[in-house]
Amino acid sequence: MGEHWMVRKGEVRSDGGLVACQNWLAAEAGAGVLSRGGNAMDAAVTTALTLSVVEPWLSGIGGGGFLLRADGQTGSVDTLDFNVNASRNIDPADYPLVEGRDGDWFNWPAVKDDRNLIGYHSICVPGAVAGLAQALERFGTISFTEALQPAIEHATRGLVVDWFTVLCLAIDAEGLGRFPASAELFLQNGRAPRVPETGKSRTIPMPRKAAMLERLASAGWRDFYEGEVAAAIVADLNAGGSPIDAGEMRDYRPVWREAIATPFRGMTLHAMGGLSGGPTLSAAIAELATALPEGEPLSGRTALAFARAIRRASEHRLRTLGHASGESCTTHLSVVDRDGTMVSLTNTLLSRFGSKVVLPSTDLLMNNGMMWFDPRPGQPNSIAPGVRPLANMCPMVATQDGRPRLALGAAGGRQIMPAVTQILSYVAAYGMPLEEAFHAPRLDASGVRLRVNRKAKPDVASRVGDEFPVDIVEDTLYPVNFAIPSAVMRDGGENIGMAHPHHPWAAVGLERAP
Repeated sequence: MGEHWMVRKGEVRSDGGLVACQNWLAAEAGAGVLSRGGNAMDAAVTTALTLSVVEPWLSGIGGGGFLLRADGQTGSVDTLDFNVNASRNIDPADYPLVEGRDGDWFNWPAVKDDRNLIGYHSICVPGAVAGLAQALERFGTISFTEALQPAIEHATRGLVVDWFTVLCLAIDAEGLGRFPASAELFLQNGRAPRVPETGKSRTIPMPRKAAMLERLASAGWRDFYEGEVAAAIVADLNAGGSPIDAGEMRDYRPVWREAIATPFRGMTLHAMGGLSGGPTLSAAIAELATALPEGEPLSGRTALAFARAIRRASEHRLRTLGHASGESCTTHLSVVDRDGTMVSLTNTLLSRFGSKVVLPSTDLLMNNGMMWFDPRPGQPNSIAPGVRPLANMCPMVATQDGRPRLALGAAGGRQIMPAVTQILSYVAAYGMPLEEAFHAPRLDASGVRLRVNRKAKPDVASRVGDEFPVDIVEDTLYPVNFAIPSAVMRDGGENIGMAHPHHPWAAVGLERAP
């Protein structure tokens, strides 16, 4: 018998606004905006920009994402797709499959030299800056310049070198070491830096990133797409072999879309449409609306209902829409302000540290969006020039009686949709408090073999195992096996926030009284 740790975090309740995300520094930056009178969108954009600096391996302005906003007064829901675009100049023939590996729907064949996963050929046109800026212009009260200030301060001060930072750097030191600018910024002699043992703090300053952010603060966000910053980005990309050109940077546009609305146990689920995880989430929830057994949230019967619905929705997605392979490293944040308006925002570089490429002139980490395309030709989501890939991300907002009730999302690639499905079900179908729902064991049905949390009741693995191949695994910090969720909830006039219990720096930031 090994040693068992009991790790627990409590939910946070407040009459004021809350920000739940994967890093306490970013949560505090967003909560600070709320304390100064800002609204949910102001806080969400500020938090996302700060995350790009304090946790650069997960998300950043070199990537893209999705967001939903639900109005606290009217209940109306708006969604914004600011995901990455493949360059219009790519040639699918540049991504040949490795001989001898036959991919199935859950396990694609590899591409020669991993060109779709790492390096300049894996990079897509980033959408985060345009998305965050346009969301702020439409629904915020502060300027993009003001929203950038905490990110600039953290970039100037530097990335804190603590044990968790060193762990993340060590995991990807080999990949980062392939690119001189990446190695120069994050590594020491090709290895992750050591954590100081004398109590002294140590940071990795990012002066070029700070200068780039300051340029956007003074010149405006469009400079990222058609100005000095854009010119530097395109020059660096082209020097490294990426075909992204100045025109497609200039022409990038986020897309406002209609949310998909699905009734579920007295609530209405609002999810992203289009090439996101939203349609798959909605399909799973629609099945579970009638398939979930009553009063047994953690039983084997309920787990089997989850497994069937998630698996069925996932297989439909793979056969008709395509599939995002690999374990993405994404970040999610959920915000509620004192008026009850909610924002659910997921942003990603895709893999941990994205393409592993840091652009030399800006310290900008770039996405590896090409990994989201099916490398096999002739598929619904095959590699093609100028199109958006199918993403795993599925931020959501649930409304009840016409008002926002729950904003929820997660990081973790294919694990996102199963995690969101189960937590939503625990709350809506079984009436669990948010804290209890986050600590309840989950299963993951997104891969070839289903993973069951070792802490689940004994009959879970046996019931699910009757129909599916099962692995019983721990809910570990690394590797992540059951996603990293963050959520906020409205209970009457009170707000509730909950961050992932097993992520060391995940936290809920509180609006402070002036």
